[in-house]
Amino acid sequence: MHSNLHRRRVLQVAACAAAGAIAGPALARSDCAVFTRETQEQVAPDAALKRLQEGNARFVAGETVHCDLRRQVRETAGGQAPFAAVVGCIDSRVPPELVFDQRIGDIFAARVAGNIVNDDILGSLEFATQLAGARLIVVLGHTECGAIKGAVDDARLGHLTGLLAQIRPALTALKYEGVPSSKDKALVQRVAERNVHDNVARVAAAPVLAARLQAGQLKVVGAMHDVATGVIRWF
Repeated sequence: MHSNLHRRRVLQVAACAAAGAIAGPALARSDCAVFTRETQEQVAPDAALKRLQEGNARFVAGETVHCDLRRQVRETAGGQAPFAAVVGCIDSRVPPELVFDQRIGDIFAARVAGNIVNDDILGSLEFATQLAGARLIVVLGHTECGAIKGAVDDARLGHLTGLLAQIRPALTALKYEGVPSSKDKALVQRVAERNVHDNVARVAAAPVLAARLQAGQLKVVGAMHDVATGVIRWF
């Protein structure tokens, strides 16, 4: 039993080391070390973006870093210092921590159908950045989004009606001629992308976040996740 345990630990260390060699400087901090305020402060906004880009590359290549998550739970029990925040959809195929190959304590993840940005999300992002120190905000849309399709079809259902109404302006802005339908895959994709752009603009216009942007302490970007390939395309 002890020899098997030792072997598993050796393989885990080897896997982490190999992933670190593949990913390059982005993992130089230490493959599985959790972020502290000190290490968080050393990550510039552009470097934070690079970490997520390289993480997605590892995810797509099947070369994700394997860490002792229980140890990370213990090491983050006294506080957290994530380097980025992601606003994503609730879609089960797009979990931010997985598609960016990040672990416990690395990113804040705010998830809502259609990755919309409302006052509650803005407040969460102000906490994540102004108070908790995150250097990057990503608004992450994805292909084949059910919320986008519902907004295109002007679907009505309880509280979902009001949520989809917050996506509809993305369709209106396209000045689409004809009767919009979610069967039009090209239209759905265009609306999804416009919705990301619109929500990036909302984030950037919020006074607290805008001040950090102007000071060079924060970066805000949009991206689209392809549910068929796992690849994230950046705007």
